[in-house]
Amino acid sequence: MRNICVVGTGYVGLVTGACLSELGHIVTCVDKDKTKIALLKKNKIPIYEPGLLELVVKNSKAKRLSFTTSLKDAIKKSEIIFIAVGTPPNPDGSANLSFVQSVAKEIALNMTSYKLIVNKSTVPVETGEWVEQIIKRLLRKNIHFDVASNPEFLREGSAVYDTFNPDRIVIGVQSKRAEQLFHEIYAPLKANIVVTDIKSAELIKHASNSFLATKISFINSIANICDKVGADVSKVAQGMGLDKRIGMSFLNAGIGFGGFCFPKDTEAFLWISKKVGAEFKLLKEVNNINEKQKELIVKKVEDTLSTLKGKTIGVLGLAFKPNTDDMRFAPSVDIINMLKTHKAKIQAFDPAAMNRAKKLLKGIKFCNNAYEAAKGADCLLIVTDWQEFGELDLNKIKKLLKHPIIIDGRNIYEPTNMKKLGFTYKSIGRP
Repeated sequence: MRNICVVGTGYVGLVTGACLSELGHIVTCVDKDKTKIALLKKNKIPIYEPGLLELVVKNSKAKRLSFTTSLKDAIKKSEIIFIAVGTPPNPDGSANLSFVQSVAKEIALNMTSYKLIVNKSTVPVETGEWVEQIIKRLLRKNIHFDVASNPEFLREGSAVYDTFNPDRIVIGVQSKRAEQLFHEIYAPLKANIVVTDIKSAELIKHASNSFLATKISFINSIANICDKVGADVSKVAQGMGLDKRIGMSFLNAGIGFGGFCFPKDTEAFLWISKKVGAEFKLLKEVNNINEKQKELIVKKVEDTLSTLKGKTIGVLGLAFKPNTDDMRFAPSVDIINMLKTHKAKIQAFDPAAMNRAKKLLKGIKFCNNAYEAAKGADCLLIVTDWQEFGELDLNKIKKLLKHPIIIDGRNIYEPTNMKKLGFTYKSIGRP
């Protein structure tokens, strides 16, 4: 059992803190947002993530998990400090490390004994070195400390499961003491731990996300060829994915990737590559393809309806993926705004992201359920592949729509079945 501080209670920090407390550690989660901390102290969580609330309630009750706005107090009573603050993109694509810098300074000014300081946030290579320099410069006493990298590989919507069932745990360390502490922290998981230097660990995170984003853009490009020649991208993906060198994961064609990780991390990695003089031009095209996918789905809707002006489009799904309420870089935002630019009317529904979506999307009708979104619409556009959308009463949907048209941006239905039901059905890369 170790005393741990997690700085930041966003998607990464809160999941990390709750799961570490479930492993038996004493965890203090810190955030400067007083409203968020007050909410957490009442056993409520500010994000939607399956299984997370139960962990927070259980471990708070067991006194293993607590929340505070005082980073100073948390630093003093913790041996290990995870930095899990936001690293939003700057206009040039680089990562904004101001929050990381602020935390590093606070650690230096309040450290009175050995600390293991862990970058959990996704940061560019050489950040660990930079954090170490900040702390050394501001330390008032000659106190030993270690800086390490422990990138997260969590999927929103299954982050709790991923934490307890990791493919691997990557740790970038400079000392045996730091390495041993990590082995103790994660011992209950019995996971494969990959031990590297700090810079390699930082690169593993960006390289992993960039490769997955590349797979998505690759299969979407294949889907666009399939659309032109009448082939079926799902069959192509199956034939590719059964090759063990390729694998089935991330070969689902659709409207492209979103969320806070892939768009931000590919841009940041591209910026890093330019900075060090090894420009990663492939990533630029990966992002170009991803942006084009959103335009293509709008064009598919327009071609099916002949015009978008004055048409009512029912949109199912607003979050960037199912089982989350995260609207950051969600494809739905750009797609809806493009539809509105063409004078279409939008009525939309999402099972979890409505409150967040209302802050980002103006001038559209937010519905109480999928059936209300379909009622009177000229067509139904599926943007997020929530399981419940695949289980809708399609006969009811057909009666509610003005025209029996579904544009499926996530390929959740079988084309043959949809045509038998009497729908005009368009999906991505399937005849």
